[in-house]
Amino acid sequence: MAEHPLFRRAALIGIGLIGSSMALAMRQHGLAGEIVCAARSEATRATALRLGLVDAAFATAAEAVAGADLIVLATPIGVFGQIAEEIGPVVEAGAIVTDVGSVKAMVLREVGPHLPLNVHLVPGHPVAGTEHSGPEAGFAELFENRWCILTPPEDGDAAALDKVSRLWSAMGAKVEIMSAQHHDLVLAITSHVPHLIAYNIVGTASDLEAVTQSEVIKYSAGGFRDFTRIAASDPTMWRDIFLNNREAVLEMLGRFVEDLTALQRAIRWGEGDTLFDLFTRTRAIRRSIVDAGQETPAADFGRRVPGSGE
Repeated sequence: MAEHPLFRRAALIGIGLIGSSMALAMRQHGLAGEIVCAARSEATRATALRLGLVDAAFATAAEAVAGADLIVLATPIGVFGQIAEEIGPVVEAGAIVTDVGSVKAMVLREVGPHLPLNVHLVPGHPVAGTEHSGPEAGFAELFENRWCILTPPEDGDAAALDKVSRLWSAMGAKVEIMSAQHHDLVLAITSHVPHLIAYNIVGTASDLEAVTQSEVIKYSAGGFRDFTRIAASDPTMWRDIFLNNREAVLEMLGRFVEDLTALQRAIRWGEGDTLFDLFTRTRAIRRSIVDAGQETPAADFGRRVPGSGE
């Protein structure tokens, strides 16, 4: 636990999975003297207070940021610009505004212009999560040994960047700094396109006339169950991600379609060596992910592993 809190008052705008997990982690490690949140739903605010996630809960972002030296945008990214416009006139001088969204160039574009020059913007993306949502889904260990990518503007404040980096490190994350544009390209292939594929293949299965929905559910093998877990993610969040990272997603999706066509050709013409070489390379990538500590080699076949948080 920190001897002195990094922040006097942290305001979480949105208190879903990531926001609630941040609240719990900040409390556990003594990183904020006071934690408040903003949520439109009265039921959500009541839940956040009942769970002890926050000291106070407000209906508007403008109310929540009053006196806060850390402001975290943890809503779907589609409303970031609207929130920034709301808080811009009332955020205190010297405050740090960060976020937890999966797209970063749009944060610089949609949030930055609404903030006063004496307020520091440090966009961030904790690469962590589950398919669950809401304030009751959070847990303090969500960020442990996960990456958090920070994408500061070129003229950003170095002290603010250091403070946000220390916040994430204290919550157990490994911090990486890169440009917003590079982040969006990397995440398009490692996260966004895989989610798009998952949504599509589960949708295809549900539309098949020759296979009943009950058979899809009854005979789902491990691979399809993994797709359904991903496809159960929050639809609002992922709609906003695809709309706000469309260039990078379309670029990676085009490359994927080209590779899929080549794979289709190999199957049609019985090119076993081509298939074997591809599967060998992809198996090696899986092993590298396990070796890097980003996954466990244990198979759970779609079932929750106790203590995994998923």
